Amino acid sequence: MSGEVLSRRDVHRAITDTIVSAIEAGAKEFKMPWHLGIARPVNASTDRAYHGVNVLALWAAAQRRGFGSGYWATYRQWATVGAQVRKAERGSIVVFYKSFDVEDSEKTDAPSSQRAKLIARASWVFNADQVDGWTAPHVSGQSRIETRANVEAFIAGSRADIRHGGNMAYYDTAGDYIAVARPDQFIATGTSTATEAYYATVLHKLTHWSGAPHRLARNLRIRFGDRAYAMEELVAEFGAAFLCADLHVTNAPRADHAAYVSSWLHVLHEDRTALFTAASKASVAATYLSELGRRPE
Repeated sequence: MSGEVLSRRDVHRAITDTIVSAIEAGAKEFKMPWHLGIARPVNASTDRAYHGVNVLALWAAAQRRGFGSGYWATYRQWATVGAQVRKAERGSIVVFYKSFDVEDSEKTDAPSSQRAKLIARASWVFNADQVDGWTAPHVSGQSRIETRANVEAFIAGSRADIRHGGNMAYYDTAGDYIAVARPDQFIATGTSTATEAYYATVLHKLTHWSGAPHRLARNLRIRFGDRAYAMEELVAEFGAAFLCADLHVTNAPRADHAAYVSSWLHVLHEDRTALFTAASKASVAATYLSELGRRPE
């Protein structure tokens, strides 16, 4: 089942159902699939990180099934690295798209955007916890100080106007600045330090900041109407989750976002592609923010 062709509707429904179920399971404590503390999922064969909705789908699968590894691969890919998927293990679904050109007779006078079609292919992958004969590559851990320096450099690289003070965190669209409490005002939890809570909050607000008209010009109102605000929060939630995973920051549940869960679920139940849109835009935002630090002074 490494590349089964399904209709887009079936693929969207299967992956959305997986993630929605995980969100619903953690709604009371706002413990979402992206609060596991696992790094961004990586393919064990290609060593490439998964992106977009596949990150969320694999986090949700890991949460539901108790996997502790961030490495995944198809049955055949595990075989190429000398591993064997254990008998009776069930795979977790991810999606990729294959493009193909329509027949010449069909595309006469058609605009270029209509001369190719995308086929959604469902692929089933297995977690490293489901295989024998493979050991994850050693990754040298970062100390608290190194991690903080790394995140500080990332935030500074954005060159965003971040103003400290008060007891609220928000992105002011009119003034184009981020307001956030001082780091020493944050409180540690059982899973994250006060500093990590501060960083996760700033990364969330930076994702909002990235969507400004003169940056990524992210406008969700055309598609989602009155639900655009809740969907923008979901984009920021996903964006912060991706960045926290990449920067090795523990992303703890945030009670102030619990109010959005019902709105998210309402939209996701109504529109099976909404989750794909939010995850895609979050990935774009995370990439954009990561590249800002590489700009010349």
